[in-house]
Amino acid sequence: MGKIHKPRAGSLQFWPRKRAKKILPRVNWIPLEEKYNGLLGFIAYKASMLRVLAIDMTPDSMSKNKQVVIPVTALEVPPMKIFSVRFYKKTPNNYKVVTEVLSDSIEKEMKRKVKIPKQKKHTLDEMEKKLQEFDNIRIIVYSLAKKTKIKKTPDIVEVGLGGSINEKFDFVKKFINKELHFEDFFQENQLVDVRGVTKGKGTAGPVKRFGIGLKAHKTEKGRRRPGSLGPWIPSRVTFRVAQAGQLGFFTRVEYNKKILKIGKGEDLHKEIPFFDHFGNIKTTYLLLKGSVPGPSKRQLLLTVPLRETKKTKKERYEILKIVK
Repeated sequence: MGKIHKPRAGSLQFWPRKRAKKILPRVNWIPLEEKYNGLLGFIAYKASMLRVLAIDMTPDSMSKNKQVVIPVTALEVPPMKIFSVRFYKKTPNNYKVVTEVLSDSIEKEMKRKVKIPKQKKHTLDEMEKKLQEFDNIRIIVYSLAKKTKIKKTPDIVEVGLGGSINEKFDFVKKFINKELHFEDFFQENQLVDVRGVTKGKGTAGPVKRFGIGLKAHKTEKGRRRPGSLGPWIPSRVTFRVAQAGQLGFFTRVEYNKKILKIGKGEDLHKEIPFFDHFGNIKTTYLLLKGSVPGPSKRQLLLTVPLRETKKTKKERYEILKIVK
């Protein structure tokens, strides 16, 4: 008989187990800014899961030069625009926003969502003269969701930039009033981290929520509850006891997802004409190997990888066919 191995359910890494405050989570950009150059993140929307028939081209793979079927997730990645530029100064613990400069060309959908002052307090030309006073620059970006069939209201998030302070400022000057396209900053076979909110499941009992075992069928006071709520002393129920509560709609990160393909939506719809619960992809699409958090139409934040795995990085596939 095989060894029974059941890791402790209900990891304290994810605590408290409650609904996420924001759909698009914030990111600790500091380690990514030190490692990469340029734009470090992009907003995407989950379309559907598919299967890909491909030839495995990975060196030293057991299935090298053979056909394999890979589960993939199709994402729609519409263009983004810069809403504002934030200038930071370093504090003992973190960075503090000193100045924020708004873009000149803000879409009308964004003006409905965020209150924008009529007059700009600062300009980029002013900031350039005292650039060396700042320690960091980040940008607030929003997705051009109106170019998709999902919705019109844009999603907004802060994204970090890599490089020196001068390189970051040059990036801002170059793209401040232009559209940012995913394919200009990310390539096929690159790894990305996917941050998002999982599918919400509402209130769930301790068996489903923490994976505790069912008690014997003749047990009094319920089979699907813990056998004990804890000792007499201390005379209280600790947070470690598995109890009913919120399940799902949690912020989670999927590390090292490989981009298998980047293309235009019209090319994908020659093979897959329609996605259930999503519709057609009108802008750029990408295929990620494996699954990502959330249901269809969920907003996701793709970032450069925090810690690349060598094995996943070496994987190579030649796609033959995409099927539902």
